[in-house]
Amino acid sequence: MLLATDSAAAVNAFDLASWSGARLQAVESALESWVRVDAGSELAHGARVQLVQAMRYAVLDGGKRLRPLLVLAACEAVGGDAKLALRPACATELIHAYSLVHDDMPCMDDDVLRRGKPTVHVQFGEAMALLAGDALQAMAFELLTPAEAPVPAAMQARWCRLLARAAGSAGMAGGQAIDLASVGRQISEAQLCSMHRLKTGALLQGSVMMGAACGRASAAQSAALSCYGAAIGLAFQVVDDILDVTADSSMLGKTAGKDAQAGKPTYVSILGLEPSRAYAQQLLHEALAALDRVALQDDRALRALADTVVNRFN
Repeated sequence: MLLATDSAAAVNAFDLASWSGARLQAVESALESWVRVDAGSELAHGARVQLVQAMRYAVLDGGKRLRPLLVLAACEAVGGDAKLALRPACATELIHAYSLVHDDMPCMDDDVLRRGKPTVHVQFGEAMALLAGDALQAMAFELLTPAEAPVPAAMQARWCRLLARAAGSAGMAGGQAIDLASVGRQISEAQLCSMHRLKTGALLQGSVMMGAACGRASAAQSAALSCYGAAIGLAFQVVDDILDVTADSSMLGKTAGKDAQAGKPTYVSILGLEPSRAYAQQLLHEALAALDRVALQDDRALRALADTVVNRFN
């Protein structure tokens, strides 16, 4: 267990860029390998090739890869197998990518820019974008249940349950439904918090817990990591709301000011800009305090990632 001053010193001394560099390379290489058309397979013709091209367009060459990094960092924190963790790391990114493809479509947020390039439905058409999102979601669970890799069946089942709950009606999809229903309406801070803990926070928290499932986390460690993930998941959205009004499209890689134009409730619209910044810092403190409550094998990456989530672009 670290004191607050020790925790800050550990984060400052930790080289996150070096840590993440090799891991991001492994994630990119795995995604490149798994999301592809096999020239000798039945997929290698016509519309099916275009489908995989749309999937690759959605998931490769872009994004912060925060969810995979959280999986890998949590795995290391509990002394898990990093090689096994690569599958859930990539699965979380596939789910995230599918959600972005669908969220950007005209029936949802109707956006034309994502990760600094045209959205998938702009590039490939709405029908193909819908199918690409569906296929990315399916592939995520295929990665978690490999026939050829030595992954214990109980671990596969645990991964699938965590990811399904994070992505479904009790998580990301449920939060998106609430978000769509809240456009143009006055909602309370508590309602906004509940919505974003599902829409954004659930998959980030689930990523942490999938990493923890790669090792033998104790009940106390699992509880602490769950609290950490919940705090970071909500903090990410609070900061996203702040950046929507303080950053430009070139910095964000997506259309700035979109939420305000669409009449969506945000932390800035409900709390104000400075209180939102203070709340993000409070959530960072809660995340780090959760880690302070237990002994972990190496939680420096988790601490550094939390700081990056809250203080990005600062």
